[in-house]
Amino acid sequence: MLKIALIPIDNRPVCWSLPKQICDISKDIELLLPSRNLLGGLKTSADYNSLLKWLDNIENVDAIIIALDTIAYGGLVASRRTQDDFETITNRLSTLKEIIQRKNAKVYACSSIMRISNNNINEEEKEYWNRWGKKIFDYSYNLHKAQIQNSYDANAKFSCIRQIIPSEILDDYFETRSRNFNINKLYLKWQQEGILDYLVFSKDDCAEYGVNVSEANEILKIIKSENLNAIVKTGADEIPLSLLARAFCDLKSANIKIYPLFSNPQEIKLISKYEDISVYDSVKGQIELCSAQITNDATNADIILMINNFKKEQGELVMNISTELFSGELTIPQKPFIVADVVFANGADNNFIKTFFNHPINWNNFLGYAGWNTTANTLGSALCAGIFKYLSKNIDTEAFKLQQFIRFADDWAYQANCRSIIKLQTQQPNIEKIKQLMKPYTKTISDKLNFYPSNIDYNFPWKRFFEIEVLPQIKP
Repeated sequence: MLKIALIPIDNRPVCWSLPKQICDISKDIELLLPSRNLLGGLKTSADYNSLLKWLDNIENVDAIIIALDTIAYGGLVASRRTQDDFETITNRLSTLKEIIQRKNAKVYACSSIMRISNNNINEEEKEYWNRWGKKIFDYSYNLHKAQIQNSYDANAKFSCIRQIIPSEILDDYFETRSRNFNINKLYLKWQQEGILDYLVFSKDDCAEYGVNVSEANEILKIIKSENLNAIVKTGADEIPLSLLARAFCDLKSANIKIYPLFSNPQEIKLISKYEDISVYDSVKGQIELCSAQITNDATNADIILMINNFKKEQGELVMNISTELFSGELTIPQKPFIVADVVFANGADNNFIKTFFNHPINWNNFLGYAGWNTTANTLGSALCAGIFKYLSKNIDTEAFKLQQFIRFADDWAYQANCRSIIKLQTQQPNIEKIKQLMKPYTKTISDKLNFYPSNIDYNFPWKRFFEIEVLPQIKP
């Protein structure tokens, strides 16, 4: 049995619970996870020392996957908030480096390039973001655009905005960025030293221009000039899952060919929300990150990746941005297939799910569905689950049904339907209300999967509507 250790980004269900649910599909893998209470949350930071001790005590592990933000800053959100200085962070990281060097294991790591949110919401940012966030985004956007284009208009805009934002806020923001950027350049030195087998820098919530884009370009130049086994990748939360799939493929010496089948092939050059690349490039990048190969030959492909992609503009259920739903015929492949639903950011396409559920499905060929959050999030998690089922010689069918029950319940039932209803009924997440709203949907999912939990509970781990944790109880 292969053993893989994972230090997640934080304690959200998609970061902590989902990797375990996916690994449980295969009886060929043992996934080692730290206790959930050691990881960071929305307002709390990870217990760095306990995590380092946990990792140090692991023996005979084949691969280690590390979300470096967890050790460096305390988590993804904490990476934007913590006041720890460069020296404090590098001291922690030096301990991590020593531990890694003592392990005879492949090491896959990821680190975020600090995002710049285009809003005035400070829930995941520093306190001043509720007033100055949009202005900081505009300043960053036009600063980078002016550098690239030498545009008079962009120069004028960022100069004007600079006069509006208080200097102490702008200074604090760019000091934080500079610290994180220098930490990322430290990881490039680790890569040069052979400490890490594979390294991913994630770009979260991207636009065409911005200081974050400029940093990504500089990191990419170093990677290319030094010929490092590292990449810069649009995405964030799904990256550890993609690395999990990559580790599994590498350890099994697998060479998987995946054919992308788009519902709207004429629209694959459109750019998704919160991303800076086309849908096709996102698909290609996620496939390759999983150590698989994209192919244009469906006949010789091992897996068909069905992508329900959008027309004209991706919808956004959280922001009430509608788009055209799935229409037309749906042909289910006669070979192993994965379904990625990206018509909306943050939830499933109701028309697609209805059509898909009305089709007879060969459950031996069906490798999984996902439709949560961004295009990259959906693709990375769908591919990870699908690859695990495809490569596993010893599949736990009930574990696969459980994992898929949770995905359909979260991505379709909650995100695309019940979430908007409960937000109208209550100001705070309410477990009893959501139980009642979810019942007809979970009944449909159970009937389709032939999977009937004895009870289904729910949790809102970050005490907000954005993410829900679906907790089916399995009959003994």
